[in-house]
Amino acid sequence: MIPADTFLAPARARGFDFYSGVPCSFLTPVINRVISDRSLDYVGATSEGEAVAIAAGAWLAGRKTVVMCQNSGLGNTVNPLTSLNWPFRIPTLLIVTWRGQPGLKDEPQHALMGTITAGLLDTMQIPHAPFPDNGATVEATLAEADRVMTETGLPYALIMEKGAVQDDGLDQEPVSARPRGERLDFLSANDVPSRAAILEACLAVVPDDAAIVATTGKAGRELFTLADRPQHLYQVGSMGCASAMGLGLALNTSKQVLVLDGDGAALMKMGNMATIGATAPDNLIHVLLDNGVHDSTGGQGTVSPNVDFAAVALGCGYRTAIACDTVEGFRQALKTAQGGAGPTMIHARIEPGSMSPLGRPTVKPPEVARRFRSFVTGGQS
Repeated sequence: MIPADTFLAPARARGFDFYSGVPCSFLTPVINRVISDRSLDYVGATSEGEAVAIAAGAWLAGRKTVVMCQNSGLGNTVNPLTSLNWPFRIPTLLIVTWRGQPGLKDEPQHALMGTITAGLLDTMQIPHAPFPDNGATVEATLAEADRVMTETGLPYALIMEKGAVQDDGLDQEPVSARPRGERLDFLSANDVPSRAAILEACLAVVPDDAAIVATTGKAGRELFTLADRPQHLYQVGSMGCASAMGLGLALNTSKQVLVLDGDGAALMKMGNMATIGATAPDNLIHVLLDNGVHDSTGGQGTVSPNVDFAAVALGCGYRTAIACDTVEGFRQALKTAQGGAGPTMIHARIEPGSMSPLGRPTVKPPEVARRFRSFVTGGQS
């Protein structure tokens, strides 16, 4: 057993200073110490997959990141680890607990995952090692993890057994609720616009130093077709993770961050909105392009006609939420968002379908990620 600082101090010396995760009783000592240490940044996520995406956004802003989760929650990370971190080559250090470790008594829900934790990491091609339980092995463990991540650009996992770290208590500032934000509606009875028309309006007014994260599917494809720039991140896979990536990015840059989300993606990970509202980065504009269908997979309907995303955003703590259904209404909404403090939700109703011809990004994901990171950091990392 080691004090948490025996691990955290050398990790910090190597640059690992941004943490995200979901609590586990095995992780309590580490999470508590990270929260208590004001030299470290911690974002508590609503799901383990969200934590991976937040960390990916922070890496894109130049940070070295750590994601902490229970192995039972490792299943929630499979999608972003395999369809976000892997294609874009985004590294993060994973600390995964070993609940249900064979030979130890534990709750029944951990029994299966306890036997397959290492195998699941192997299947995802994530190298792993035991979390160090004595101070003599900490530096060597971190050095190996750092070396592998630098060489591969991929995550590396440390598997933590019960009792590896001693608990030194928690010093956390109380969470306080903010007043409900402001709602604006720029709505009309006209026919709703196309996604491409909204994207064109967006590109016309977004500053050249703003960073844009486009959700997977046709939003990113249309954005690339209209204009390919280093400040664009075209998400592939990892559906629902764009807003969490945008959050991790916005918390670590002074640049304006614009997330182009979709209704299906937003519905998949609505917990992201709660974390955005709680952390409240004032440089984040969350644009939700809502056509009521899964456009990339054949137009199957979503449940978005019954969802008031602007109201949901305000309920989650966004400072402003704006609903619009025309290009001019979107222009007004974006101008309002750029003139005030965020986070701001712009819920834009649009028509199904996409532009024709519709291209696909020809820049490979690792190159997209690294030129984007260079743009955000000014080439400093």
